[in-house]
Amino acid sequence: MGELKKVLYVEDEPDIRAVAELALETVAGFEVCLCDSGSEALQKVPIFKPDLILMDVMMPGLDGPETFRALRGMPESRKIPVVFMTAKVQAAEVESYRAMGAVAVIPKPFDPMALGDKVREIWNSL
Repeated sequence: MGELKKVLYVEDEPDIRAVAELALETVAGFEVCLCDSGSEALQKVPIFKPDLILMDVMMPGLDGPETFRALRGMPESRKIPVVFMTAKVQAAEVESYRAMGAVAVIPKPFDPMALGDKVREIWNSL
């Protein structure tokens, strides 16, 4: 699939967004585009053209699953791998995200020092 360079991160909580930005950009060296909502992600995906999308599940307005379905309906993002990041990681919940088409689920809280490695591991498994 080539090298993972650009990650779009969708998270409504400013503190979590800031920690993830630090982890993904400074520690892991990715080019990161931050979005605070699903609707912002839908606007930025065609412009930023990410290799991978990391997305929270629970967000006001468009939640993660609704945003995921909207992304799959857009030609620019139909094939971009999506990873959900959520505290909702019961087996049935994880299975529902995978059945929807998510390539992986990263549990929250996440380890900021290990996030980049985890994202690379997921990317390399695709």
